[in-house]
Amino acid sequence: MLHETFAFSERYPDATLTTYVSYDPPELKMPPRPAMVVCPGGGYSMLSDREAEPVVKEFLTAGMNVFLLRYTVKEKAANYAPLIQASLAIKHVRENAEKYHIDPNRVFIVGFSAGGHLAASTGILWNIPEVREAMGDAPEGINKPTGMVLSYPVITGYEFAHRGSINNLCGKKDNTDEEIRRFSLEYHVDETTSPAFIWHTFDDKVVPIQNSLLLADALTRAHIPFELHIFPKGPHGSSLCTTETWSQNPAFIMPNCAEWIKLAVTWIRSFE
Repeated sequence: MLHETFAFSERYPDATLTTYVSYDPPELKMPPRPAMVVCPGGGYSMLSDREAEPVVKEFLTAGMNVFLLRYTVKEKAANYAPLIQASLAIKHVRENAEKYHIDPNRVFIVGFSAGGHLAASTGILWNIPEVREAMGDAPEGINKPTGMVLSYPVITGYEFAHRGSINNLCGKKDNTDEEIRRFSLEYHVDETTSPAFIWHTFDDKVVPIQNSLLLADALTRAHIPFELHIFPKGPHGSSLCTTETWSQNPAFIMPNCAEWIKLAVTWIRSFE
């Protein structure tokens, strides 16, 4: 296995990518694998380990080559920094498709909570001027994910917002309507947006379910295909919903919600 952690951008030396790439000897005659970039959550103020390597293992087991993105947070989350970092990470994976033995036409991204906002941003805001400038002379769309897997994602900056995430993105607490709207993704979905797999729990008290519903409505109006799963119960931050990520909290063990990973893998395989 190719397993290394490195800073992939001189512009953002604090952002790192960790590779989990299977070695496929010629005897196995394995075709190129799909790739997955993992974005942990944490309100753009920290990165949750519960939504990092345990998630990597699941997608690795499902036959993907996986890349864990540790993006910058707190004051280093302003000015679209995490979005540009995630876009550069996707670009790096595609540009090194042969090295990583991946199919450049099947590069996905998964994110949780604020990491879900980041993952959704890569598929919605992939062509804004700030991102285009960072891509340099690379081919248009090299940073656009094939599909985005969004786990209880932060989407809006308005009524149902996770205010801490939006404040960190804006770089301050007292934000104008224009600043909030920049990061309210439901207003930016269009016909160029990536397809999505979304899951949420009905009684999420931290990031209300309306975030996913607003995104689903926007995707519907833009005619972008998506798959949406709403589970009746479960706290925010439930990650894999198993003992792998329960952190000694029984509320995080939810066999019904744990099905999301299998459903997501099936959805990813539909792109083959």
